[in-house]
Formats: sequence, C-alpha cells, structure tokens
Amino acid sequence: MPSDTLPYAADAESPLKEAELAVLRKQYEGEGQFVGVQTKFNYAWGLIKSEKRQEQQLGVKLLTDIFRDHPERRRECLYYLALGNYRLGNYAEARRYNEALLDNEPQNLQSQSLRTLIDDKVAKEGLLGVAIISGVALAAGVLGSALWRGMVKRR
Repeated sequence: MPSDTLPYAADAESPLKEAELAVLRKQYEGEGQFVGVQTKFNYAWGLIKSEKRQEQQLGVKLLTDIFRDHPERRRECLYYLALGNYRLGNYAEARRYNEALLDNEPQNLQSQSLRTLIDDKVAKEGLLGVAIISGVALAAGVLGSALWRGMVKRR
C-alpha cells in the first residue's frame, strides 16, 4: 500500500461512528477462528480510532498479532501501532514504531505528521509534569517554612 493512501495522523484521530465499528466487529466475529488478515486489520484500525481505551488496547493487540504473524503487513502495521500507542498515551512505544517506519520511508508524510503530534504531546506533558513538580515543591517549601516558624516561636 503506497504511503499516500494512509490518512494523515490528525485525520486518523477521529473515531468511527459506533455503527461503523459494529460492522467491522460483526465481520471479524463472523469469520471466527479463520478470520482473514485484512478483516483483522480493518477491525484493529477501527478499534484504535475508538474513544474507549479498552477498544484501543484491543486494536493494538490485534495489530501486534498481525505484525508478528504476517511480515508482509509489517509496514502498514508500524504506522497504526504508532498511532494506537499514541492514542493510549504510550509515547515511547509510539515513537519507536513511528521511527522504524520513518527509517525506511523518510518522506512518509503520515509518519512525519504523527512524529509532530507525538513530540508536541511529549513536550506538553513534560511541561505539565514540570509545573506539577514545581507546584508540589513550592507547596512543600511554604509548609516547611510555616512549620519552621512555628517551631522557632515555641522556643
């Protein structure tokens, strides 16, 4: 599948309608133990686009199975494994899969777009983490100062 047929990362973040996911689920379940790789891939794709974390996790699991068992599908699985892990907040995993794809396809616009999303999210959450740690440190300092003044007054 050429890279220009994959959706841009921002487009892939929009969830399927529940009825659309239900169609994929019905086809997947209908094929039972002989489920085809394309059916499994389609269902996994729909699941990672879900708003529900449990469905996203199942989607990543199904994609991981395809990646492991079907070497010919690894290339497209890399992108969707990166996207699924991004949606789950597993940014290190998302980056790892995405970079593996970019190593082979440096001009892949979808992966470049996803790289930007991952980097922005990591930077934002990193700043949020710094702000939280700073706030906790400030609160501890104020509390410690108040306790210290209280101990000094008692003497």
